Amino acid sequence: MKRFAVVLALLTSLGVAAQRNDGPCMPRGQKMDMTAEEMATMQTKHMTLVLDLTEAQQKKVMQLHLEEAKLRKARWEEMDKLRASGDWKRPTDEERLARQNARLDEQIAFQAKMKEVLNDEQYQSWKDMRRQNAKFGRKKMQERGRRG
Repeated sequence: MKRFAVVLALLTSLGVAAQRNDGPCMPRGQKMDMTAEEMATMQTKHMTLVLDLTEAQQKKVMQLHLEEAKLRKARWEEMDKLRASGDWKRPTDEERLARQNARLDEQIAFQAKMKEVLNDEQYQSWKDMRRQNAKFGRKKMQERGRRG
């Protein structure tokens, strides 16, 4: 009986120790350390390779990506400050809805600007690329949710 209790305690402790705890926040990746200009340059170069952009298109796309990256970087820094100061609170349903509406409005505006810059074939390829990236992101979020 004592052996059974020891084996049971050992298996229980191994099971607990084997659990992975990443915590509720996303890990900081390389993009968090990049400047807005570096992020915009990387995105533009990637699009140039995939969509075969002209020089004029590259300049316009670079400007669009730079604006988007600056907004994203400002939001990240604002959230970092709030979390560091301890003033961050879970948003209410109204705040979350307002944030989602603002984000979707920005995405619609960005998509309209990209449609002006790219030709029809490039635009369709770009939309397909974004759809694939969104699918990959959803998959990663589901995996992260299963671990917790």
